[in-house]
Amino acid sequence: MPQVHEALQRLDRELALARQEKINLLKLVHGYGSTGAGGDIRIAVQKRLMEMFQDGQIRGCIFGENWSKSDETAWKLLQSHAELKSDSDLGRGNRGITIVML
Repeated sequence: MPQVHEALQRLDRELALARQEKINLLKLVHGYGSTGAGGDIRIAVQKRLMEMFQDGQIRGCIFGENWSKSDETAWKLLQSHAELKSDSDLGRGNRGITIVML
């Protein structure tokens, strides 16, 4: 179980590696807290990703609770990446994942 700062460092490293390898779509598994109430890592990762989006460092992100066909951003992504329609977390409200578009 990493500390929040360690998790954020790992997030930065993994995003940099994905960019190097020209990967433009990632599914992050960050968990949602051991109590199921929403852990500090989930909150910090979501905050960092929103900051990165606002700064233009990523194209966007879809938090697991919004990862469904009824979400406008998710639906647009699903239309351009039909293979994602078979994702096991789609429509499940899994707060422990985030889809990141680089």
